[in-house]
Amino acid sequence: MESFNHSHATRAESSDFLAVEPFVADMASARALSTALEMGVIDLLARSGQITLSQLCQEISFEPNCVKLLLGLLLAGDVIRCSDGEYLLTENFVKVYPYRDLLVAKLDFAHIAAHDFIDLFSYMISDVRTFRKRSGMFRLFNYSNSVQETAENFDQTMRWMRITTVLTRYEARACIMNHNLSVYRSLLDVGGNSGEFSLQACRHNPTLRATVFDLPVVCEVGQQHVSHEPEAERITFVKGNALTEALPVGHDLITFKSVLHDWPDKEAMIFLSQAATALPQGGTILIYERGPFEIGPGGLPYSQIPLMLFSHTFRSPEWYCTYLESRGFGSFSVTWITLDMPFFIVTAVKE
Repeated sequence: MESFNHSHATRAESSDFLAVEPFVADMASARALSTALEMGVIDLLARSGQITLSQLCQEISFEPNCVKLLLGLLLAGDVIRCSDGEYLLTENFVKVYPYRDLLVAKLDFAHIAAHDFIDLFSYMISDVRTFRKRSGMFRLFNYSNSVQETAENFDQTMRWMRITTVLTRYEARACIMNHNLSVYRSLLDVGGNSGEFSLQACRHNPTLRATVFDLPVVCEVGQQHVSHEPEAERITFVKGNALTEALPVGHDLITFKSVLHDWPDKEAMIFLSQAATALPQGGTILIYERGPFEIGPGGLPYSQIPLMLFSHTFRSPEWYCTYLESRGFGSFSVTWITLDMPFFIVTAVKE
């Protein structure tokens, strides 16, 4: 294989949102925080500044002992502090409150995955096929429910798209900061989900146009998601299945953002092969993915459990470069970015 350039990007200005991670690190504290958000306790504290136990019990109408239990867990999780009998948000949590959408998405994602971890981890280690069949996470991300446009499929697809859209809202910034999209005329985002990545790309590049290629129900949800944005007129949705249908042509950049890790090697190669066919000579493929899953010396944070469930298909950038080289690509570049875990950007040019 020809050599390709490596660079490493540390946390950029746009990664202040990573401050949410400590609040999703411990299961008990995270579950308590979810409840406090659902019950309006956090929003109440954000509005009022501080509140006593009796005032809080009046506001939410629950048993004082139950409220005290919740407050105890929030105190332990550094979400709130108590001063002279009044409760208020900690300085650390005030900093992350603007990222409430991300916090909720990460909490919801972790709670869904926790059941699989507790009930099915032995299957995950010994029998991946059985694990995927029984897993609630993989039932949630069942893309066959996104083909026929029914009300039930719409609701099921919306459930996981709420999570992936918010994650992309924040993760996309690092990619856009580390790869110059202004040199492209038109991007095709394969498996582009709600169009959030395309929306961010167009927002930062006023002359760029984008096409999102995804399953029919996903496209319907995505069109609603971007419809009220100023960039909507530059974003087109095309319904299809990239495993079985040719990709739209006429784009000088094809992107895969957090798509390929959903699939085994065989299917990932089909996606990349379809992209290679659709790109003109001189066109670029950009892959933005999490790197191979590793557990650090501090152990596994609760927020990482959902990612661990996909760990068997997180690949190295070299895997993608090797395959793309076999399809006639060159001018490889790999950029590593540190977010909640290591991400990389692979780019390659069709020769």
